[in-house]
Amino acid sequence: MVVAKGKNVETFQPTEANQESIIKAVLGRSGSLRAPTIRIGEVFYVGFNETLYSEIPFGN
Repeated sequence: MVVAKGKNVETFQPTEANQESIIKAVLGRSGSLRAPTIRIGEVFYVGFNETLYSEIPFGN
């Protein structure tokens, strides 16, 4: 799971131990899931970061 918040990008391997950290990272200020949220294979990309979306698997 890759979570983008502005210029920051965090990568998580979901486990029981980090579940709370992931929830905190993927929810926006309003309490909704950050947009965009994309699943490619087994990986979820949550939130927007221009650099992240210009890289593989998104970029040219």
